[in-house]
Amino acid sequence: MQKRTLGKDGLEVSALGFGAMGMSFGLGPAADRQEAIKVLRAAVEKGVTFFDTAEVYGPFVNEELVGEALEPFKGRVVIATKFGFAPDPKGGPNWAGLDSRPEHIQTVAEASLKRLRVDALDLFYQHRVDPSVPIEDVAGAVRDLIRQGKVRHFGLSEAGAETIRRAHAVQPVTALQSEYSLWWREPEKEILTLLEELGIGFVPFSPLGKGFLTGKIDTATTFAASDFRSKVPRFQAEAMQANLALVEVLKRFAEGHQATPAQVALAWLLARKPWIVPIPGTRRIERLEENLGGAALQLGAPELAELEAAASKVQILGDRYPAAMQKLINR
Repeated sequence: MQKRTLGKDGLEVSALGFGAMGMSFGLGPAADRQEAIKVLRAAVEKGVTFFDTAEVYGPFVNEELVGEALEPFKGRVVIATKFGFAPDPKGGPNWAGLDSRPEHIQTVAEASLKRLRVDALDLFYQHRVDPSVPIEDVAGAVRDLIRQGKVRHFGLSEAGAETIRRAHAVQPVTALQSEYSLWWREPEKEILTLLEELGIGFVPFSPLGKGFLTGKIDTATTFAASDFRSKVPRFQAEAMQANLALVEVLKRFAEGHQATPAQVALAWLLARKPWIVPIPGTRRIERLEENLGGAALQLGAPELAELEAAASKVQILGDRYPAAMQKLINR
């Protein structure tokens, strides 16, 4: 697989990464652990070198899973994880809001190092911007961890333009992770221009629209209560019915290129900028192989223009998060 570089300090990763969250968090019951390990290791063998997790996924169990699965590949893979949530003081599975105080960042880093079985965290993102802690203090705390040799690169997730610029002035930001796909194009308004100006890489999560752009979801699809999509406005029946028009665009385009809708959606993202590295996730090896086919699909300027023209006629219905989660983004 081709490689791409995130940030000015030369973090080289595979053109497609792997988002591990859904293996143990957010998408219904957790996957069988041994099957999940098998898929993660298959990804490495097929050329993926960039893996994404977070302490909040589980909590903790996703980092433990990734740590066990990737331990045999030390030196061959890049693992990104995240800080910024406060654990439940009662020790339960829920989280008690945001916490990016420098002392908490240090504590999280130490714990993540153990769970991931690594000597340094390759990429350490602030999961969500904490309005109670100046971003300069957050960047300074990660800078200290970098100087201690416990972190290699600093990242932000779902941060707004001003926050990115302020953080970058203290400690260079290697990558921003935010949602971006054919059905969520908000980053195009100002974020992509800013990232290009500052030399920051972009890691789109949910590049397949939380599964919607694969063409495997329709109005008859139901989600378990533990699947967060059951609460997402964009996945409610009326919105899904309207949004299927975009899936039909992808299906028609894919048929003309001997590809699948998922592969077209990923190829479109990869064609946007050479410093964009999407991180689709899956629990199945056949879907992994399908996603990797998206990295091999080359779309030229005329094809991209054709896809853009068709997609632009579709009006997407519904927010991408419930109201409470919407408040945590683009600060």
